[in-house]
Amino acid sequence: QVQLVESGGGLAQTGGSLTLSCAPPIRTFSRYAAGWFRQDTKKEREFVAFITWTGGSTSYADSVKGRFTVSRDNAKNTVYLQMNSLKPEDTAVYYCAAGSVGSRMPRNYDFWGQGTQVTVSS
Repeated sequence: QVQLVESGGGLAQTGGSLTLSCAPPIRTFSRYAAGWFRQDTKKEREFVAFITWTGGSTSYADSVKGRFTVSRDNAKNTVYLQMNSLKPEDTAVYYCAAGSVGSRMPRNYDFWGQGTQVTVSS
């Protein structure tokens, strides 16, 4: 089972920034769309953003639009999620996922990471 590897989570203050990275051991990761999801305690996994394999198209949840930016460097086989203007409600475990197409639905992704905790203090 291929597992993606997220990094970059941690503690931030309200208004601060964090950058998450996803660098999976998939040689052909550059051919996959990548999504970011998050899940807080007692809540369902929530779509955050996705980027197509070319990087030519992105999509964001309304709650993060204008604050978060998803990007990828296929030469480095890495996908990023730049998070600015963080709010306490952004606190969650963030997951990276890979699938054949970009989607807001978790079920459309084939590979997942174990997640990285992001905590935003007020």
